[in-house]
Amino acid sequence: MSLPPLRPAGLHRAVQYAFLAFFAYVGFRFYGYAQWAMGASADYVPKPASVEAFLPISSLLAAKRLALTGEYDFVHPAGLTILLLAVATALLVRKGFCGYLCPVGTLSMLLDRLGKRLGISRRMPGWLSMVLSLPKYFLLLFFVDLLLLKMNAADIEAFLRTPYNMVADTKMLLFFLNPSTTLLVILGVLVLGGMLFPAFWCRGFCPYGALLGLFSLFSPLAVRRNPEVCTGCRRCSRACPSRIPVHEKRRVSNPECLGCTECVGACPEKGCLELGLGYTAKARALPFWGAAAGTLVLLAVFYCGAVSTDNWNSKVPPAMAREFHRDILRMEHP
Repeated sequence: MSLPPLRPAGLHRAVQYAFLAFFAYVGFRFYGYAQWAMGASADYVPKPASVEAFLPISSLLAAKRLALTGEYDFVHPAGLTILLLAVATALLVRKGFCGYLCPVGTLSMLLDRLGKRLGISRRMPGWLSMVLSLPKYFLLLFFVDLLLLKMNAADIEAFLRTPYNMVADTKMLLFFLNPSTTLLVILGVLVLGGMLFPAFWCRGFCPYGALLGLFSLFSPLAVRRNPEVCTGCRRCSRACPSRIPVHEKRRVSNPECLGCTECVGACPEKGCLELGLGYTAKARALPFWGAAAGTLVLLAVFYCGAVSTDNWNSKVPPAMAREFHRDILRMEHP
């Protein structure tokens, strides 16, 4: 019995679900570490370094420090590695980090599918889609101005060594485990928005995605459409998770493109849509799985590089990290 052929949508979702499961496991392990660090458990659980992917502010500052001093972050090195990976992915294979690796992007896609099943999903007109995409750029501008432009190397060094930064990942965990009413309302709006409008959080409010989208404009990889073969059926646009009007483009270089190639799989016309490497009409055709493969190869390269250079796991000794956790808890609950 032969296996069914691999399709872009199937590959896209298989990779997404695999990394969603991986991050669920990371969250489980990190909860065990946090319990030990806060003194609630005597069983030591090593901190899973991948959890630092959720510390973009610390990672942005560490990236500027790296550029200014050549020194790698010693507190959350995995967070810096993941940020550099995300930028490299955007520059080379579009927003593959968002499209394949980010668990928030996967949850956003699942909310969109749930909205369709419930019959409440709505397609936004072009002007509303453009307006909704603006807040994330304002947030990105705010963080760039505050963190990257106004802070020098000494300021960044001082922040990275603060007790708060040492326990920033645990603080985030506690923030979501003990949500305020305001947080619950915001999460409720985001969940409802995600069911009503595709990629509501990613398109409208994620500054990380805004940064990667700008870098992806320089990517040589993009889906290309042959207008001579296109029949205008719009199946590509309907299949696009970001709701990009693919049927109107010659080269899909939109900053919202995830590189998932689901549009390629939905196209019924042979030779109409293909993944291309290059910026001109003579771009080299690649198999649809090229963006996924490129993303996973970059992930392997950055991870192996960080591990081999001892820039993956935090240099803060576990006993010291536990003291920082206890100091923070004593300040908040004297």
